[in-house]
Amino acid sequence: MRINRLLFVLLLILIASPSALGQCAMCRTSLESSGNVVKAEAVNDGIVYLMVFPYILVAVVGYVVYSMFRRKKVKTT
Repeated sequence: MRINRLLFVLLLILIASPSALGQCAMCRTSLESSGNVVKAEAVNDGIVYLMVFPYILVAVVGYVVYSMFRRKKVKTT
């Protein structure tokens, strides 16, 4: 039951992510058209920096779930 909820939430995140990526591209285009290249690169680096944390979070949750299942399997045998 708990895994179904987790998969549902992950599916919702995947569905919502294309619209978020579209917004980042619009911000990048807007900044690059203003002529300030350094500022545009800084915003792009910040976007990439912020994108790393969801991947780390998913990896940690995946590892915890995997270790829980593995521990449960070891106890039953």
